Amino acid sequence: MRHSLIRVTSQPEPRLTVSSNSETEATTSVSSAFIEANTVSIVLSELQQDHIIPVYVKDNEPLISQADFIQATQEAASIIFRGEQILSPQIRCSHPIKGRIPEAKDKPANQLLEWERTLYYERMMFLLEIPSIVNTVDNNQLTLTIGGVKAYNLDNLYNKKGAAEHFKVFVGFNNLVCTNLCVRTDGYLADLKVSHIDQLYACIQQLLSTYDQHQYLKQMQTLTEYSITEQQFAQLLGRCRMYLHMPTEEKKQIPPLLYGDSQLTTVCKDYYRDTNLCKKEDGNISLWKFYNLLTGANKSTYIDQFLDRSVNALDFTSQIQGAIQGQSSSWYIG
Repeated sequence: MRHSLIRVTSQPEPRLTVSSNSETEATTSVSSAFIEANTVSIVLSELQQDHIIPVYVKDNEPLISQADFIQATQEAASIIFRGEQILSPQIRCSHPIKGRIPEAKDKPANQLLEWERTLYYERMMFLLEIPSIVNTVDNNQLTLTIGGVKAYNLDNLYNKKGAAEHFKVFVGFNNLVCTNLCVRTDGYLADLKVSHIDQLYACIQQLLSTYDQHQYLKQMQTLTEYSITEQQFAQLLGRCRMYLHMPTEEKKQIPPLLYGDSQLTTVCKDYYRDTNLCKKEDGNISLWKFYNLLTGANKSTYIDQFLDRSVNALDFTSQIQGAIQGQSSSWYIG
């Protein structure tokens, strides 16, 4: 599986500024959470006003804040998709880092006042839905969606300002039937490294301006044309579990699968029980539904692994499709 790798060293032109109360950020999606795991829902104003910003230890200079990352993405999206409706961000955070102000260093934790506490979340993921760009695959409505991940655990906080910071940025689709996130390799920057907010903005804008949504939609549509039988599904799921425990050298000969036992159990359960994505009466299931079983199971993934597994779901399903078409062989279904 190939991921985009960008390392920016030059200083781009300063980005345009868009008012935070732009008409394009009208409302927030009312759909259910796109990721569950151990995350909590946060609003942008809370990130901006209540959360401290980590600093580089050697010079006490701040890293790019999660709120600035979200706003840079909003600004880039409002330029590239000018005239489209862009909803307010859905934000999920995990791994809280708690602290206290120096004046409260001797207080018992249960006596701390709110203003004496400090907080930031180590990991954050957000989505910007564009409901005015909508398509349909197998009667499932898909809206264009942009977003990213900022995980401070990937940065070297013991460095000085100017060191590269790590970001993940994507553009894909959100399946409104199940709020599953659909991301393809060409819409994903898995390891974006920048040292300045303007560099980050430039990379986001470049990704959005070059993304070919029609090619992705065409690929997803073809998944509806192929199915696997109940026997093939059982063999596939069994081989997936075997893959997790194979010796490393043997794994290198097989297309990678990034899903663990808990996610595969969810796929099996939803094969029978999911109202929208379950098997037919004869046990057959389309590759489109199988793909969505994978992306649905991905909701239990932690933030820092979520997008990699999302991309892997499509790569894996496409590899199975190639085997069914006779274009390639697959160890997973024989």
